[in-house]
Amino acid sequence: MLFHSWQFAVFGVAVYLVYLLLSRTRFALHWLLAASLFFYGWTGPRFVLLLLYATAVNFAAGAMMERSPRRKLWLTAAVGGTLAPLLFFKYAGFAVESLNAVLPRLGLATSLAAPAVLLPAGLSFFTFRLLGYTIDCYRGDIERERSFLRFATFASFFPTLLAGPIERASHFLRQVASGPRRPNGSDLADGLSLFVVGLFKKVALADYLSLYVSKVYAAPGSFDGLTLAAATFAFAWQIYFDFSGYTDMARGIAKALGFDIMLNFRNPYLATGLGDFWNRWHISLSSWFKDYLYIPLGGNRKGAFATYRNMLVTMVISGLWHGAAWTFVIWGLLHALGRFATRELERTPFYRNRVPTFAKQMLVFCFVCFCWIFFKASSLSDSLLIVKRIFGAGLGDPRFPLAMLILCLAVWAYQFLVESRLRRVAEWAPARVAAVCYMIVHILLVSGGSSQPFVYLQF
Repeated sequence: MLFHSWQFAVFGVAVYLVYLLLSRTRFALHWLLAASLFFYGWTGPRFVLLLLYATAVNFAAGAMMERSPRRKLWLTAAVGGTLAPLLFFKYAGFAVESLNAVLPRLGLATSLAAPAVLLPAGLSFFTFRLLGYTIDCYRGDIERERSFLRFATFASFFPTLLAGPIERASHFLRQVASGPRRPNGSDLADGLSLFVVGLFKKVALADYLSLYVSKVYAAPGSFDGLTLAAATFAFAWQIYFDFSGYTDMARGIAKALGFDIMLNFRNPYLATGLGDFWNRWHISLSSWFKDYLYIPLGGNRKGAFATYRNMLVTMVISGLWHGAAWTFVIWGLLHALGRFATRELERTPFYRNRVPTFAKQMLVFCFVCFCWIFFKASSLSDSLLIVKRIFGAGLGDPRFPLAMLILCLAVWAYQFLVESRLRRVAEWAPARVAAVCYMIVHILLVSGGSSQPFVYLQF
């Protein structure tokens, strides 16, 4: 059930109206949990059992770690029990395909059959959300949640269930500790504004860009280098508009219900360094990997070699989290190598003070776009073909639609404005109202009745 579908419009209005009636009663969370399970069941009723299983495992682990001296044993059991479905559904096929590629080189003619499994929607997201809670309990950073109702609502909260943000238990559970508050008119106005912004990003920008990107990347061998470069540039903006649009809609729905959800994007293409980029892009995931993988591995506390090793492991696993394919591994590896090459440079006074901000932003953006090639391409061979043609491009016609370029540059210019001394212009109430009105009109004019699924639903 996509946020920009008529089915969700009906679902959302019904859920909101009933929630308003129940918001001052003890049944508010019951209704929210029921609505969330129904929402997830729409993707496949049997997957609700998987969600409930992961929820029960982590709730029980929190309780047992409080009572038992063998806390690490319960943590290990919870992590293993929660990761097992993710590893099977997402990586079993990849593991078998990789083995089939290696076995002939070992002189073995055996070919293993890859399991035919469908990846449950949102599995990666709610897995990490629940593991974050259990690890926090183990560390003593939070007290374990005693109400299964509140915990299950946290685990299955429908606005963030399918594609995040990966909300932290400490932030969400605090908002329902004594029962959720009744949303007011300001919550509804702010929530609808956020939702419209996200809808505009998705329908008017991401889906429009995808028409060009999908055509080029579906058959990269049919296009010249400049066309492939243009499509890669367009994909960089498509995935940003698509994923940040989903996040804005999710945060808007949550806000209308009276919940605050963490910011997930902060103008990432204005980053002045690769470290800065990951502080701005998919913040809930990058901070999750930092807190639960990079720092436990040792972070930057054990010397340069260990620091770079930990960066490498973190980024490669981040790549695998996004997809079970070697292209995603290379995407993560490239980002790790980029950090290796620029980490010390970004700390120098010369880079911080002498290199123009715009030049740093362009360098980061170009590197990120290069990495997106491996993220988007359907195979490693396609990725290498695209790279070869882009860097061997002549002065051909890129056939890059002017309107598409203008839309991307307009949003980029707005982001520069927000982070400049003139940000008050963007925050001026009449300007914000005018922008929302324009977005609504634009959506009505460009939407052709068809919609594309969100890119991050596949992860």
